[in-house]
Amino acid sequence: QASLVESGGGSVQSGGSLTLSCQAFDDTFQFYCAGWFRQAPGKEREGISCISWSGQMTYYSDSVKGRFTISRDVANSTLHLQMNNLKPEDTATYYCAAAAPQTFTTVQRLGVMTEADFGGWGQGTQVTVSS
Repeated sequence: QASLVESGGGSVQSGGSLTLSCQAFDDTFQFYCAGWFRQAPGKEREGISCISWSGQMTYYSDSVKGRFTISRDVANSTLHLQMNNLKPEDTATYYCAAAAPQTFTTVQRLGVMTEADFGGWGQGTQVTVSS
């Protein structure tokens, strides 16, 4: 699977916005389902959004639905996460990851992203939201 590098994290106040980016260093990234996970201190890693290989279908967890938007730029092998109306509970390290194309169908059916189905993990980017 593609090697991925996340960027764009930072510190913002509640209600603010950030855009995360994920750069893939593998041309095959365009054929993968891609997603964002996050991990807050003392908590398990949570899958929050993923996008089909075509970019036409998206999934959001209830915790971010309506506030976050995932997108991908096939030409530049990048994945983005636009985060609006950030809340203190969004504070976490954010990771991007890739999965086999059929994984998106599984995510849709189960309504959850399974960490074990994804790979190519980067170092993550920290997002801190203050109240």
